[in-house]
Amino acid sequence: MKKIIAFFSLVIIYQIVFSQGKIMESLSIQSKILGKVVKYAIYIPSDYETSQRRYPTLYLLHGYSDDETGWAQFGEVQKITDDAIAKGDATQMIIAMPDAGVSWYINDATGRVKFEDFFINEFIPFIDSVYKTRSSKQYRAVAGLSMGGYGSLIYGMKHPELFAACAPLSAAVWNDDYITTMPANEWKDYKFNELFGSNGEGKTRLTETWNKNAILRIAATIPAEKLNQVRFYIDCGDDDFLIKGNMELHAVLTDRKVKHEFRVRDGAHNWTYWRTALPEVLKFVTESFHR
Repeated sequence: MKKIIAFFSLVIIYQIVFSQGKIMESLSIQSKILGKVVKYAIYIPSDYETSQRRYPTLYLLHGYSDDETGWAQFGEVQKITDDAIAKGDATQMIIAMPDAGVSWYINDATGRVKFEDFFINEFIPFIDSVYKTRSSKQYRAVAGLSMGGYGSLIYGMKHPELFAACAPLSAAVWNDDYITTMPANEWKDYKFNELFGSNGEGKTRLTETWNKNAILRIAATIPAEKLNQVRFYIDCGDDDFLIKGNMELHAVLTDRKVKHEFRVRDGAHNWTYWRTALPEVLKFVTESFHR
């Protein structure tokens, strides 16, 4: 009996040691659209270098003031993904994490920082060309936290032909009233004056760029049948300062009969919350990848 126990213990240890994926940080892509080098990090599964298979891809977006290393260093994406795969809750997948700076993942009002164009027209094709991805919509998902949650909603809602699933965490979702009354220092701190093209206050902030990228407006106006082409998983903590916007998004989607999962858990706007959210995100996108 002791020998049998020892044998299975060795098997378990072997599986833990040799089933680990790998994170590579500070890799780069030369962007013609942005006119600069953009850094990214990538997680590749444990059997990537030995297998002939191709993998689904999750694009995982960082929050404001962070970079491509955020999810790897603070979000513990490698450990959490390895654990989810080992438990059978997640499939082997590639996870791509670009550095978006403070672009909010959209094209700014000046036309100088076209990050949405870069992401859709350069970054996704680049990842598909360099790595062994399964490049169809069915095997591609996008998720992110805070600013990255906003970005994931932008991409999932505006480009439903590209993604099977979208999982925003603590997403920066605001309505027009909040934008028009946001304190001037907060408006400038978020770089919204540059992003949306208004140095003023009140309704002058509701610029064309804002209207094109206001999540609640997009959710209310894009045909419901298009939104239903994507599986949505929305998660925000009950103590998060962004909870009201997320609840309003939930209400809009519910009224329009757009299928989605909505979670409010105990927690705030921090890495403790997002680390506990990631396993469910991985499980959700895995279900989306399956036929």
